[in-house]
Formats: sequence, structure tokens, C-alpha cells
Amino acid sequence: MPRAEVGTPKYIANKMKSKGLQRLRWYCQVCEKQCRDENGFKCHAASESHLRQMLVVGENAGAHIAGFSSQFQSEFVSLLSRRFGTKRVLANRVYQEYIGEKSHLHMNATRWVTLTEFVKHLGRSGIARVDETEKGWFIAWVDNSPRALEKQEASMKKERATMSDEARERQHIAEQIERAKAETAPSPESPPVEQELKREEGAEKVVLSLAMAKPATTSVSTGLKLNPLKANPLKANPLKANPLKPNPLKKANVFKTAGGSADKEHTDSSAEKKRPAPISAAEALILEEQARKRRRMDRDNND
Repeated sequence: MPRAEVGTPKYIANKMKSKGLQRLRWYCQVCEKQCRDENGFKCHAASESHLRQMLVVGENAGAHIAGFSSQFQSEFVSLLSRRFGTKRVLANRVYQEYIGEKSHLHMNATRWVTLTEFVKHLGRSGIARVDETEKGWFIAWVDNSPRALEKQEASMKKERATMSDEARERQHIAEQIERAKAETAPSPESPPVEQELKREEGAEKVVLSLAMAKPATTSVSTGLKLNPLKANPLKANPLKANPLKPNPLKKANVFKTAGGSADKEHTDSSAEKKRPAPISAAEALILEEQARKRRRMDRDNND
């Protein structure tokens, strides 16, 4: 049955029925015909026009497939660069926008069976940067145009110049810090040199005296100088008992040995412990004043 002529009601009805996207497996790229169901595609494949086209393609199938593949790649990359630029985008989103046009070249005519294989090919060719995530394959177009390369090279030169200036400035600051530290730091002292003691000829003999020097006398506010080594010239208190005189009522703590003899060493140490310490000059003045007051009171009582 021949095709309906353009503008006839049959042609318009067929266009309305084929509105929108149809199944990709029911599309014949050689004849550029989209079938609505499997039965229609089977009838088209058995038609005389399709068989003639397949004979022409069969003579050089590789060239036709390569031509379809290059056309699909150029259209896809053109849409990617024009629509998204160098931004990272989901590959399926770009493909959905590409097939939105009804007269596009279908992927079943190319040498790539799936979109994943096509995306991997773009990554291997250096046309785009691809990476796989949980959401799918993402692609980003690589701009290799001469203008973009010149711009990139100029930006790299500017960055290197900026970095070199910063590095030079950091080095200058570090040198200033080291110079300031060297100026403020004290000079390291040389270690002491060991020298031997040698006596020169004709030198005087060194005499060392081991005699103890007399301690200096302490001065009191009254101006009286007392020597603590000399005996106290003041009279002792007659009312105070002599601390050196033993108490007859108190028994001496004497331990006898097994033979009946007293332990002299123990008694000597106990006597030394009981012996009072020598009094100072201030205490001696206080005792003298107390003794003077007592004598005055005794004289007043006798009178």
C-alpha cells in the first residue's frame, strides 16, 4: 500500500497517531520509519522497499554503521557543550533531551548498544570526564578548542607568576625572621678550658691556718658588749636551784649490767641531756634586773 500523500486526511491521521516517542526497537533507521507495534515493524521488514535499502547497506555495512555512530556522537556532544558547557551532569539527562527531538538519530543504528558503553567511549577518547556514582554515570565536557586552550594557558601562567611572587615574599619574610633571631640571641659562651695548677718559681708559700676565728660580740641596745664564750659576770639567781646539782630525792636512772656494774655511758648521756643550754646575753640582763629588784625589796623590808 503506497504512502499517503502530504496534506491528505490519511497523512494527517498517521502523523497524529505517531505523535510523541515510540519504541526504539520498532524504528528502522535505514528507512527512517517508526512503527507503532511489533506487527507493523514485521510487515515493514518484509516490504520490498526495506529489502532494497538493506541490500544497499549490506554492500558496505561497516561504513554505514561508522557514519551513523559519528553522527550520533557529534550531535550528542554538540548538545552537551551547548546546553551544559563544562558542568558535571547526569548522562541520562542529556540523552533524554537529545531524543526529545523526533527526527534524531537513534542509538540502535550505532555501534553502541547501551548508553553506558557510549559514555565510557567518551571518557576513553578524552571528549568528556566521566565518573560512576550510585545515581548513575555523570559526564562533563572537556573544552579542547584553541581559544579555550589559550585561555587556560594564560590563566596557568598568571597563577604561576602569582605563586612565584608569594613564594618569594615568604622567603624574604623567613630571612628577616632568622636575621632578627640572630641579632637578639646572646652570643654562645666558649666552654671553659681546663688548666693545670703550676707553681711558679720564687712564688711565696701559701699558709693555711686551721684555727677557728673568735665570734664577734653581740651588741645590745644598752651598749653592753658581751662575749658568749666567757663566763657570765652577773650573779646567778640565788632563789633558782642550781641545775647542775643533782636532786637527792630523785633516783638516778642507772641500769646495771649482768655483772652488777652501772652503765656509765647511759648515765653520761642522760646527764648531758638534763644539762641546760647556755643562756644568751638578753636573758642574762633580764635575770640581773630581776635579782636587783629582789634585793631592793629585801632592803625595804629589813628597814
